[in-house]
Amino acid sequence: MTTEEYRTEHDLLGDEKVPVDAYYGIQTQRAMKNFDITGVPISHFPELIKALAMVKKSCALANRDLGHLERKKMHAIVTACDEIIEGKLHDQFPVDLIQGGAGTSTNMNANEVIANRGLEIMGKKKGTVAYCLAFAIFSLLNLNLINYF
Repeated sequence: MTTEEYRTEHDLLGDEKVPVDAYYGIQTQRAMKNFDITGVPISHFPELIKALAMVKKSCALANRDLGHLERKKMHAIVTACDEIIEGKLHDQFPVDLIQGGAGTSTNMNANEVIANRGLEIMGKKKGTVAYCLAFAIFSLLNLNLINYF
């Protein structure tokens, strides 16, 4: 891939190149490098991907009801989750089935995909604030999303 085919994302560990068309982000990119154990990505388990999206959607709705999430952000998150539940974006879940972090990589993969798709729904470019948004998703009730849309 050429330089134009990547976007550079940044986290506390530094910069990482992520394919420009990817909905996942820096945490998923790192997990693919660090936990290449079985060669079987979680995308091979569509019911798991759908279940993750259902949990994230429920969390967004509950946080809206509690007054912790603006309607516009909630709509973006719920719409992204609904797309995943419908079977879209499953190819954006490349982390290995077996990981060394008790599912953290799987959770962050879901957060990044939802965050980046949510950004697009809100008219923003994926990757712009996805790390902060995905981390916020992770932090809120350990299921996350919210503050950085």
